[in-house]
Amino acid sequence: MNDIRIGFGVDVHQLVADRKLIIGGVDIPSDLGALGHSDADVLLHAICDAMLGALNLRDIGFHFPDTDPKYKGIDSSILLRDTFALIQSKGYRLGNMDCTIIAEKPKLNPHIPEMQKRIAELVNSEEERISIKATTHEKVDSFGERRAIKAYATCLLFK
Repeated sequence: MNDIRIGFGVDVHQLVADRKLIIGGVDIPSDLGALGHSDADVLLHAICDAMLGALNLRDIGFHFPDTDPKYKGIDSSILLRDTFALIQSKGYRLGNMDCTIIAEKPKLNPHIPEMQKRIAELVNSEEERISIKATTHEKVDSFGERRAIKAYATCLLFK
């Protein structure tokens, strides 16, 4: 069982005007964007945490702290690429991942294939191993009221 690891990650960002909405490495047309120290890509952050958690390597904030100016505005694709390089250095590869994004608007389903392609490139995998789903919170709470966005990710890593 030491050759198989499962990880779980979650991330939340506030939504604000005058910011881009980048999810899964894809720029999504929207009147609101995610607020954060980096580009605030909620999905890539959750994936990083899932991978790091699978190997008991702490979390994204430990490896890429928001107190470090070199990460100000950074493209989260770089964070995922660097996270996956760490995973590979430990002898692991991606089996698959399953992700869910919680956002009331905009509709994300049309953008999922592009997200899958981008993430697969970053983790040296096939798109069929990258499951991404999107759902709403039915206009309930901060997610349903478009004040925040959330993503969950699980991953299976193997040697």
